[in-house]
Amino acid sequence: MDDSKLLTELEPVAARLLDRHLAASREWFPHELVPWSRGRDFEPGVEWEPDDLAPTPAVRSALFVNLLTEDNLPYYSMEIHDMFGAGEAWGEWARRWTAEEGRHSIVIRDWLTVTRAIDPVALERARMAQVSDGVVPHPAKPARGLAYVTLQELATRIAHHNTGKLLEDKPGYDIMKRVAADENLHYLFYRDLTAAALEVDPSGTVLAIEAEVREFAMPGVGIIDFGAHAAAIAKAGIYDLFIHHEQILVPVVLRHWKVEELTGLSEEAERARDRLVIRIERIGRAARRLRERQEALTPA
Repeated sequence: MDDSKLLTELEPVAARLLDRHLAASREWFPHELVPWSRGRDFEPGVEWEPDDLAPTPAVRSALFVNLLTEDNLPYYSMEIHDMFGAGEAWGEWARRWTAEEGRHSIVIRDWLTVTRAIDPVALERARMAQVSDGVVPHPAKPARGLAYVTLQELATRIAHHNTGKLLEDKPGYDIMKRVAADENLHYLFYRDLTAAALEVDPSGTVLAIEAEVREFAMPGVGIIDFGAHAAAIAKAGIYDLFIHHEQILVPVVLRHWKVEELTGLSEEAERARDRLVIRIERIGRAARRLRERQEALTPA
């Protein structure tokens, strides 16, 4: 099925899911979550020193990556508009999603600033580099875009929530939990749209899912020193291959989308489905080995 026909077929579903999203969304205000009384002035040129809040280096890496990922919103928004169009339910969703996502960088940065959890100079330099480069994933077709954003939104929700759980700071935890709740609603929208795409164009959507699982990368890949930060985040159990397999690939691809049970696929899609299932099994084995190795190296 060509891209325009797929989007036309899915538009009524997008409209229904948008109505569901708006009914489930809860209004909230970033300024009410930030502990402003803990802030103080920053004198120009004074080197950063952490305040009372001192996250571990791994948690600081997670906060750094989480915020800079949110900062790249202009480019994600462009991708969403270019991929799905700006008319009818697609455009209304893209604008609403953009408005909701914009709160995330506001509230996380304000909290980081008043608590001095991260060096603000290093953070701003990294933001300038990240947004100036504008590196974001670029799925080639709408079906691939739907598959990617489903996996990405869920991964982002998990990363935010797990980061919050490791913070010894109640406002910080509440902020990350609130942001994660938004991301979960975004995930549900895309998950169910992809399920609808599997009904409308099962073969094309299976090909898209297989490609995105095979090539999946978190949206922070353009961040300075992303590899080192990602390794620290994985080691801390905030987001790693085991979580990717157990909390994303298996429950979404295999259980919710039920790709193994699909019928009427083209020969090409059948082969892609076989590769997809095998890949998920291999990822699971590799993830378990890595987790066991890490646990063996962790002092009791």
